[in-house]
Amino acid sequence: MQDQTPNALYDGPVPAFTAGAYRIKHATEAWERAGAAALRRQVFCAEQGLFDGDDRDAVDAHALTIVALSDLCGMPDAVVGTVRIHQPEPGLWIGSRLAVAPAHRRAGSLGASLIRMAVCTAAGRGCLRFHAHVQARNALLFRRLHWRTLEEVTLHGHPHHHMQADLAHYPPIHDGDRGFLALARRAA
Repeated sequence: MQDQTPNALYDGPVPAFTAGAYRIKHATEAWERAGAAALRRQVFCAEQGLFDGDDRDAVDAHALTIVALSDLCGMPDAVVGTVRIHQPEPGLWIGSRLAVAPAHRRAGSLGASLIRMAVCTAAGRGCLRFHAHVQARNALLFRRLHWRTLEEVTLHGHPHHHMQADLAHYPPIHDGDRGFLALARRAA
């Protein structure tokens, strides 16, 4: 009979857990909103240095926060992605502060799934135009998702594209509190 101790089955360090699925939804719980805020600080302040200490601004008071939650055995585990949307005037919606945790950036299309939820949510609320200022290094992703550049600008000392979504590719989502499941891609 073969030895079944962990050392006999696996030789080497145990790989870090990566979720096989993610729930993309509106942040409805306090821990989800707190996790989104912490992730934004990690990405925009600590990692990218775009803001000093905190990236919160006046938009946060009325923005809708969307999160990507890692799934652990069918239960939400942690906030690993976020974006916020708001409507500054009737029909115009703006997305901002799209962030994905570093350990989950290669897991699949979390950024694309967050963008989809953002635009589809706005479409379900009467959106006529959806805009975002996108870091230049991410403009290709947005173009692949049916966005077009309106102009190139500099924000926070970095190049950005002011972009607009083609709403024909974003059907309305009316139940964003429940959201949808996004499956992770596995590396070959």
